[in-house]
Amino acid sequence: MKILSNHKKAVFARIVLDFIYNTNSKVVEGRENIINEINLGKSVILCVWHARLLSVVHNLKNEKVNALAGTHQDADIISRVAASWGWNMIRGSSKEKGDIAYRKIFKILREKQNIFFITPDGPTGPPKIPKLGIIRASQKTQTKIIPIGVYSTRNWGFTNWDTFFLEKPFGKLFIKYGAPIQFGKNESSEKCIDFLIKKMNIVEKECIQNALNK
Repeated sequence: MKILSNHKKAVFARIVLDFIYNTNSKVVEGRENIINEINLGKSVILCVWHARLLSVVHNLKNEKVNALAGTHQDADIISRVAASWGWNMIRGSSKEKGDIAYRKIFKILREKQNIFFITPDGPTGPPKIPKLGIIRASQKTQTKIIPIGVYSTRNWGFTNWDTFFLEKPFGKLFIKYGAPIQFGKNESSEKCIDFLIKKMNIVEKECIQNALNK
């Protein structure tokens, strides 16, 4: 049996994702928070939990976004899809090629008007616990973080180290880009991580509440 190449898998995945997300109605709030930072000449970090990354990647399709992705096969397929939608993908993780990847991230954030996307608990978890690297990047470059919440009325859940969600067709999708977060250079890492978790969980709950109110 012939095994499909990652390129062909990515082409198929892109077709499927376009169909899924184009058939979902969407309520998107807070994208002006990104625009406002960019208009001020600043770069910005976008954070969503790993379980919900596909919804945001498609929502920012054809935008000039930089993103960090792991080096494993699933990440390679997603990276190829995102790259086909105009994203600049940086490959690496805290365990593999991490130093090279983070040097690239620091360079991007120090430049003006760049958007950087990351799943702070990826690629291997634990779920909803941010890695320290993105906190340090935010502090050292004084780049604000925008937490993103996602909720969908119809989805599949795939259990690995987290429950990875893929929306079903013909549902309703809620995405909220929260208010920017600024961390001081000398704030403790533990305090920053706790605060980011709190803010990301808040925007997620607001998406759920929006769905209940519709």
